[in-house]
Amino acid sequence: MTREYLKKATLTAKSDASKTHQIVQDILNDIEQGGDAKAMEYAAKFDKYEGNVLMTPAEIEAACARVPEKLKADIRFAHENVRRFAEIQKSTVSDVEMEIVPGFTAGQKVIPVDAAGCYVPGGRYSHIASAIMTVTTAKVAGCGHITACSPPRPDIGVAPAIVYAAHICGADKILAMGGVQGVAAMTFGLFGLPKANILVGPGNQFVAEAKRILFGRVGIDMIAGPTDSLILADGTADALVVATDLVSQAEHGYNSPVWLVTDDRVLAERVMEMVPGLIDDLPDLNRENAFAAWRDYAEVILCADREAMAACSDDYAPEHLTVQARDLDWWLARLTCYGSLFLGEETTVSYGDKATGTNHVLPTSGAASYTGGLSVHKYMKIVTWQKATREGSKSVAEATARISRLEGMEGHARAADVRLAKYFPDETFDLSADG
Repeated sequence: MTREYLKKATLTAKSDASKTHQIVQDILNDIEQGGDAKAMEYAAKFDKYEGNVLMTPAEIEAACARVPEKLKADIRFAHENVRRFAEIQKSTVSDVEMEIVPGFTAGQKVIPVDAAGCYVPGGRYSHIASAIMTVTTAKVAGCGHITACSPPRPDIGVAPAIVYAAHICGADKILAMGGVQGVAAMTFGLFGLPKANILVGPGNQFVAEAKRILFGRVGIDMIAGPTDSLILADGTADALVVATDLVSQAEHGYNSPVWLVTDDRVLAERVMEMVPGLIDDLPDLNRENAFAAWRDYAEVILCADREAMAACSDDYAPEHLTVQARDLDWWLARLTCYGSLFLGEETTVSYGDKATGTNHVLPTSGAASYTGGLSVHKYMKIVTWQKATREGSKSVAEATARISRLEGMEGHARAADVRLAKYFPDETFDLSADG
């Protein structure tokens, strides 16, 4: 049985590829040339905000005071989980060294980048969790300076809960600026900020394009597209839970794909019946997003068995992958391409998005086939070093000279020759390419 599409997407993320490159490039060029003043012009134009852009300690304190105590407790809870998980991740990479041959030692050193720029969406939704996910991991990694950047609202500034989250998670500075201008300010070191070595965090298509253009000049977490989610479900799954989970992710945006892959036709048909009603029950903006995403981007795929389901999932390489099926250990061992995996009905993407500790900044648009999501490791450079005694370098020098000559790189060969001649003047070596 081949895959049977009970519902087929009429659009894909590539269908909606915005022609934003030139717009973003022009803004970046303007800001790089015009500096702080030009960034402020764009802030006034796009953010509709002319207040202080680099928040003072007093402004941060005042914003934090406006956050309800219960929400503060929830933010601290999520921060603690993210922090502890990041610390465990960090412990998996360490400085090491080994003796390659007697007298010749090579090693690995882990060095955090100095300055991180964390973008926190704050337009349609206030992404409190993005502040927690990005700033906390940068802090645990040991970055020397962390800037949190988030779009301000007219006459208000950055959402107080975002300010509180960024502050308690360890941001050194909070920048009230959104979009391309915010990304540019962190990259170019405007407003007295250090130039960012890495840019992380989700954003709209303009933020994503700015990061793509700047990649290479600075590091980035990943080039992100619209968020996507896939559910693998068999006949044991609860149709209401499956349908609710699909809708919960479709509300991200009009172009956020959600996919159901199953080997049970009855379940598939029941879920398809339930989704429209669940969407209708959402608040206005959420309903509009989820309706468009379900109509244009969602798919329901019927497969022959669980192996075919797993193969289908790996082909899609979803950002979020949920399994609501028998034998969760089998799925954990079998599945290979996903940003983050949610095993069983008892967990859900929403948990990972907000509070469990695993990061919600994840690869989209099939990128999970070759990379994972944001982690403490993204801020850390793994570099190598070596040192040797003269005797220890002898065999390495001989091999280097012969390999270099075989490659035609005579200069490389002579860098080895000169050391052999200096350290072992009484010895003869055959260093020809065919030696």
